[in-house]
Amino acid sequence: MPPQREHSVETIRRSSEVMGSLRKLMVVNRGEIAIRVFRTAHELSMRTISIFSYEDRLSMHRYKADEAYQIGKLGQFTPVGAYLAQDEIVRVAKEHGVAMIHPGYGFLSENAEFARKVEAAGITFIGPSANVIESLGDKTKARQIAMECQVPVVPGTPGPVSDYSEAVSFIKEHGFPIIIKAAMGGGGRGMRVVRDEASLEDAFTRAKSEALSAFGDGTVFIERFVDKPRHIEVQLLADRAGNVVHLFERDCSVQRRHQKVVEIAPAKNLDNAVREAILNDAVKIAKHVKYKNAGTAEFLVDNQNRHYFIEINPRIQVEHTITEEITGIDIVAAQIQIAAGALLPQLGLTQQRIRQRGFAIQCRVTTEDPELNFQPDTGKIEVYRSSGGNGVRLDGGAGYAGAIITPHYDSLLVKCTCSGSTYEVARRKIVRALVEFRIRGVKTNIPFLQRLLTHETFINGNCWTTFIDDTPDLFRLVRYQNRAQRMLGYLGDVVVNGSQIKGQLGDPQLHHEIEVPVLRNNSDKGMGDVSAPLQDGWRKVLVEEGPEAFAKAVRKYPGVLIMDTTWRDAHQSLLATRVRTIDLLRVAPATTHGLANAFSLEMWGGATFDVAMRFLHEDPWDRLIKLREAVPNIPFQMLLRGANAVGYTSYPDNVVYDFCAKAVQAGMDIFRVFDSLNYVENMKLGIDAVKKAGGVVEAAICYSGDVSDPEKKKYTLDYYLQLTQELVNEGIHILGIKDMAGLLKPEAAKMLIGAIREKYPDLPIHVHTHDTAGTGVASMLAAAAAGADVVDAALDSMSGMTSQPAMGALVAALEQTNMGTGIRMEDIQKLNSYWEQARLLYSCFEANVKSADSGVYDHEMPGGQYTNLMFQAQQLGLGTQWRQIKIAYEEANQLCGDIVKVTPSSKVVGDLAQFMVSNSLTGKDVEEKARTLSFPTSVVEFFQGYLGQPVGGFPEPLRSNIIKELPRIDGRPGASMPPMDLAKLKEELTEKYGGSIRDYDVLSAALYPKVFADYREIVQQHGDLSVIPTRYFLKKPEVGEEFHIEIETGKTLIIKLLAIGSIGGDGRRDVYFELNGEARAISINDKSAAIEKITREKAKPSNPGDVGAPMSGVVIEVRAKEGAHLKAGDPVCVLSAMKMETVVTTPVAGKVELVPIEEGDSLSSGDLVVRLVKDSA
Repeated sequence: MPPQREHSVETIRRSSEVMGSLRKLMVVNRGEIAIRVFRTAHELSMRTISIFSYEDRLSMHRYKADEAYQIGKLGQFTPVGAYLAQDEIVRVAKEHGVAMIHPGYGFLSENAEFARKVEAAGITFIGPSANVIESLGDKTKARQIAMECQVPVVPGTPGPVSDYSEAVSFIKEHGFPIIIKAAMGGGGRGMRVVRDEASLEDAFTRAKSEALSAFGDGTVFIERFVDKPRHIEVQLLADRAGNVVHLFERDCSVQRRHQKVVEIAPAKNLDNAVREAILNDAVKIAKHVKYKNAGTAEFLVDNQNRHYFIEINPRIQVEHTITEEITGIDIVAAQIQIAAGALLPQLGLTQQRIRQRGFAIQCRVTTEDPELNFQPDTGKIEVYRSSGGNGVRLDGGAGYAGAIITPHYDSLLVKCTCSGSTYEVARRKIVRALVEFRIRGVKTNIPFLQRLLTHETFINGNCWTTFIDDTPDLFRLVRYQNRAQRMLGYLGDVVVNGSQIKGQLGDPQLHHEIEVPVLRNNSDKGMGDVSAPLQDGWRKVLVEEGPEAFAKAVRKYPGVLIMDTTWRDAHQSLLATRVRTIDLLRVAPATTHGLANAFSLEMWGGATFDVAMRFLHEDPWDRLIKLREAVPNIPFQMLLRGANAVGYTSYPDNVVYDFCAKAVQAGMDIFRVFDSLNYVENMKLGIDAVKKAGGVVEAAICYSGDVSDPEKKKYTLDYYLQLTQELVNEGIHILGIKDMAGLLKPEAAKMLIGAIREKYPDLPIHVHTHDTAGTGVASMLAAAAAGADVVDAALDSMSGMTSQPAMGALVAALEQTNMGTGIRMEDIQKLNSYWEQARLLYSCFEANVKSADSGVYDHEMPGGQYTNLMFQAQQLGLGTQWRQIKIAYEEANQLCGDIVKVTPSSKVVGDLAQFMVSNSLTGKDVEEKARTLSFPTSVVEFFQGYLGQPVGGFPEPLRSNIIKELPRIDGRPGASMPPMDLAKLKEELTEKYGGSIRDYDVLSAALYPKVFADYREIVQQHGDLSVIPTRYFLKKPEVGEEFHIEIETGKTLIIKLLAIGSIGGDGRRDVYFELNGEARAISINDKSAAIEKITREKAKPSNPGDVGAPMSGVVIEVRAKEGAHLKAGDPVCVLSAMKMETVVTTPVAGKVELVPIEEGDSLSSGDLVVRLVKDSA
């Protein structure tokens, strides 16, 4: 029995050979065209060979061939030069038995000398003869041939133009505009439109230089420029026997910088008579020169339907794909077989048999950034997901994850060609195909292509060659969020470097998802459906009847109402305000039912506003809007710091008014308006702003001292009654007593609330306290008994110590009295189970406060500040001196004049206390040395009067000694501030961040400019981080652990950490994830690595004299010299990237101080190229 034959690719090819002895084909090119030719060669059972430069050693075309050989040794040729090294290429071809060479397009495809060398070596050149390449490839000779055939041409120079003076002579005869073209190439390189004499010489020089770089020949010629023409080209095939056929026309009018962007076949809206004339003229010229193989005749059609021959490209074109789609003819196969000696009739290619069907459109997807004037982008493709489906064809060369895009070559990534029965079907199909692409790691022009394909002019098929330049509306680009990849960047950083959230110590103690409680429906004895938000509650009264009626209803309520602080002050006091929106949203459905009779949920304002942006990287307005939707029935309450809004300083009045209006619009109901010094002038502004916004005004008196202690003379019962009267005079809806330190003892509560209730029987009273000393429940019960309508509490697991009293204890104590809260104990326990787990989840932010501290009656430190100040002390290296800080806090308070202490005045006292401890100062030392000490800014500004006027005024001479010659403010700080131009600020933010800027964002930037800018930077880098489950936001997952992130309703990312790579020489690690089943690698800078890295100085945007590189590229010419004086617009250097040259100019006039670059330097975008000392105005 004979041995069985082993099957392989080679045996398959040999069984179906069609090329005879011509079995080995080399493509002298790279990228997508090389792969395109290999595919057809393989279909013809041929063996393929690729060549590559050293820089291209990892490119896909190398391993798509059967054999691959590097041209030259490292450093022998430039990246482009390797593909132009004729003798070396021919040597390699002969050495490896190549029978045929296909040149592709670009590089040597139109080089007659190379064609001769190939033929001389006994190798078949796939293309026209060297003589034809010479006659047609040289555009000036081609024009002469066209005129001999009586084919119309655009007026131009009779031959090549080698000298600038010849260009001037042509212009004197024909005028502007003109177009300078490379005689030996195409693709937009070496081409410049010139409209005036001022730019002529530079354009001429640049065109010659670019042509020499791209094609190895700097010859150019000049034509009169035809304004707004269509660019129509004809695909030709011809054989050695003189047979010539056309494959109809293509419309290549959509161009940028004379390089085609989108091509269409056949041309839509082209007059049939013009079409026939163009097709006939193309065939006429090809026959005249005895053309052989594939070629393209190109024409312009002006607005009067006159056509002009411009050139014949004696090679395959980039856009040949659309012709193949409408005719069904493989043009590359025809090229190979014609070169092998086949005649067109033998291939079935006669004009009568060639038919077209439908339309095809091709888009060139490039690695260019449309928003930066199509600056080529470089780097590693991190994600590559292509389109597909019926009628979609992709021709690519570097389109895969992991591909490195270098600045050495053309920016083409993939050609997407779609076909359909009509133009509109094809257009819709290619729009769909582009939407399916996901390319991450480098910028692409896909957003621009989508905008172009959906523009009315393109839809109607009426584009012209300068359509892109003439239509700025095209640059209102489609925005891609790239959410998954950016989010992986954050997760990867957590994996490598750990969480970077300030204040975090260790990892969360909870290692599973929090279980969401299921509550029993009020109207059902069973569990019932409580998943949908409840509509009944106190907010319904407010919405339907307004703030005044709401306040009256609260006052009439027979029991005591509860405000739950769990969503704000409780976690501010216990967990450094670090609870995230995602965890509030998870418990919101249960809360809307369980606390349906609550007076309000305190959930916004105060520290939550800036902490959301500063540390949690989420938007505080989004928090309010999302929670409002989830909880429609319970009023929301916030802290408003009077004239300080939610900031720590004074703002122009219009900012406060606009903030309140937008807060109500977003869903806020009740504003607890206070001033950190009880300065009524500051409070008046907030009160009026809330009224005008339609919110409920709860004016709050900040409680300090002890009204039950007759020895304390400053903050007496009379003081508080007088303050209440002033606020009542302002027409407030509710009076708040804000006991921010927990100083309100039960007896004091009875005295204070009782006196206010007696004097103001119709005024609703709301009491807030902290349980720092452990008397919170007793004090709230005393306040309720004395006539308070609302008291504050937190769910049990989030209560006690520096937080609020326990809700369960309060409700249970009031349950059997006539002061019931309307909240069920079983619901409190169910909600409490959620927050018990949440407390473990956020355990890494615990302040480690283990017990009550009755010392608060001495130091009077607010509950929210207590834990924050403890953390700050640790960060400053004062953690072991916490006892001394509490003592110093008491002294600092007296130095400030025994002030009311609540943010921001409490920060002043805290900063001064830490300053004293860190510098070993006593109160007496501060008084004696005040003029020589450098106090914290907050302290200086307090004594200047930026927070307002404290009760009893500022202590002298300490005030004068601290502020020295600085200005002092003796009234309301914001009264003299001019209005902020919010419209202008929005324009500036829109220019910086794009059209996504909302009015909410403008207010965030107005209140916290630096915090907002840092937050937006994080968002731009990592996207919306608020959707990441907290466990993975704060802690890295285990290798192999799978978790889910819902980025929007119905869209869930399934993520698994696969591996963590070793550290590289650049100090980075690759982190490997699986995202929705697809492998992703993220490169992360390892901050623990000590890497010495040479970096170039970046141009500073703040210095107008710094000129930065507008794109990555190689410096090919330096024009600026140190010490020289330049005018605005003068060139400083020339950069080359992807064979495109760019002259970098200075935007300002000045003297050159520094030129840190040399010819041959590789630059990244933004690198400093020149520094000038700007001329004074």
